[in-house]
Amino acid sequence: MISLNAVEWVISIILVIGSLFCLVASVGLNRFPDVYSRLHAAGKSSTLGTVLLLIGVFLFFLIEQQMVVGKILLALLFIFLTAPMAALMIARSAHRVGIPLHDPKSVDDLKKTYDKE
Repeated sequence: MISLNAVEWVISIILVIGSLFCLVASVGLNRFPDVYSRLHAAGKSSTLGTVLLLIGVFLFFLIEQQMVVGKILLALLFIFLTAPMAALMIARSAHRVGIPLHDPKSVDDLKKTYDKE
């Protein structure tokens, strides 16, 4: 039998939770009806999943291998800052070019902001 100590359990749980968030994000990308909902799944869930995976890898190297890997911290910071902003900018440009919402009855609060006239 393989025996895991408490630190390995914590790292494993963080990695599994990160993997589940990435799985939820990929399901959301396939199942949501419009570009705005899909970008929400891509911007939120995949970012959190990737950040959790990188935290798990960083903790593994820090605790098990006694190495501080700065590249993982830089990647974590870069993904945490850029992925949600990229999703916001894509959704904003989709709204500006006139891609409609899935539900025609929903209220578009930004319609007045981006009028073409």
